[in-house]
Amino acid sequence: MTSVENGTLDTAENPDDGLSSFKLPPGFALIADDPDLGPAVSSCLTEVEKQLRGAIASADRLADATSRHLVEAGGKRIRPLLTLLASHLGDPGRPEVVQAAVVVELTHLATLYHDDVMDSAPYRRGAPTAHEVWGNTVAILTGDLIFARASILVSELGGEALGIQARTFERLCLGQLHETVGPRENQDPLEHYLSVIADKTGSLVAASGQLGALFANTSQEVIDVMVEYGEKVGVAFQLADDVIDVTGLKVTSGKSPGTDLREGVPTLPVILLRRAAAAGDASAADVLALVDGDLSSDEALGEAVAAVRAHPQTQEAWAFAQRWADDAVAALEPLPESVVKQALTSFAQAVVSRDV
Repeated sequence: MTSVENGTLDTAENPDDGLSSFKLPPGFALIADDPDLGPAVSSCLTEVEKQLRGAIASADRLADATSRHLVEAGGKRIRPLLTLLASHLGDPGRPEVVQAAVVVELTHLATLYHDDVMDSAPYRRGAPTAHEVWGNTVAILTGDLIFARASILVSELGGEALGIQARTFERLCLGQLHETVGPRENQDPLEHYLSVIADKTGSLVAASGQLGALFANTSQEVIDVMVEYGEKVGVAFQLADDVIDVTGLKVTSGKSPGTDLREGVPTLPVILLRRAAAAGDASAADVLALVDGDLSSDEALGEAVAAVRAHPQTQEAWAFAQRWADDAVAALEPLPESVVKQALTSFAQAVVSRDV
């Protein structure tokens, strides 16, 4: 029996495909509880998982092991879930929908290999990162290999899908580049950060909804709605992740609180603290003194995390993320009322209300 703690996947060994029914992430109860939508989405997610594993399989023993590393660690599969939900706005039964869902998850997985190298992250999803196991070069090449597998699959979906993938890939690279070099002179740090996460996270989530609607043969209006909705949901998701870094628990999230603080990654709570300190908030300045200090020891990191967690700016960060989720829900207004629209609303709220 294989289990991913609080993830989306519980699998039982099975001579047919190694997969049992795919379980939706915590917080998506509205989808799971619907007697029609829940089973349909769960069944397709199981098929996505099966095809995902098939897409990364390799006859080369090293490539197979490194490519499987993050897939085996689990994950929420947020992007393929959105692809499948969007398809229920039209004809969800077309096989291209599942293939598109596999493409967006492969693309996401590939970025994680690269991100972990650039951030020197020791853990991902509760397991050692690939570069910790095999070194930076192998991890980067594995990310490239998975991108290649995604490109093969998307090429089979036709020119429009290939264009969506290429433009998304461009934004992913630009987002990482802009994050690496930091804000331009006189650029507002919050504005810069929002543009970075819109490119690094929002773009692929938007593409997920776009592809689902496209291959379900929906109207252009519906596709446009899903692009706007997905971009806003993606930003809300990443903003919530920022707050979870200082409020989440390793036992449920697989990520030690303060990872971003220790790595010096600028995230929303710290950006808001810096803004408050610049405006004369002495308590924010005191917290920043801890954040900007030596966080190499667990004791120092724990003290900094506790200080950030307790400061009112962290609650403001939650509210900031919630506003993006609310904007995503507002983008759904042109859609007719349906259980799918309700599920998309629930999806937007769940990415912020989750605590893992």
